[in-house]
Amino acid sequence: MSSVVKINVLTVPAEQREELEKRFSARAGAVENSDGFEWFELLRPVEGTDTYLVYTRWRDEAAFQAWMEGPMKAAHQGAPASSGERPKPAATGSTLWSFEVVQQAGPKS
Repeated sequence: MSSVVKINVLTVPAEQREELEKRFSARAGAVENSDGFEWFELLRPVEGTDTYLVYTRWRDEAAFQAWMEGPMKAAHQGAPASSGERPKPAATGSTLWSFEVVQQAGPKS
């Protein structure tokens, strides 16, 4: 069985980039302890786009779904701000891409 990769494609206006990155930093570690989790990267666009990529890799689809229904759902419900309202999302759009890993390579030792 091969690993699965999930890439969340986030449209983030320039004025919200810092906020998005802060929110990811604030919940660092939230995904790493999930069963079946293999890798995470937050990719910041360099030029020509306002799209961030959130790359996660999982042992299998079941592990990803378990995280979506448990820890991820809890993280996104979040604590209300001091005003009693949840902060508005930093991203204005989101699309989830799914892939199976069919080949991989790492650096040679």
